Amino acid sequence: MGILLLILGIVLIVAGVAALLRRQMLWGIVLIVVGVILAPSGGFVGF
Repeated sequence: MGILLLILGIVLIVAGVAALLRRQMLWGIVLIVVGVILAPSGGFVGF
């Protein structure tokens, strides 16, 4: 289950960065925050 959350978190973070590059600030920030929350501790984020 942890690996699925990690993959989902990474996908959301990448989608958030892509949204920021398309100048969709609010949507990009929301996606990045949700991706960081979903990524399990010690995973991609490293908390």
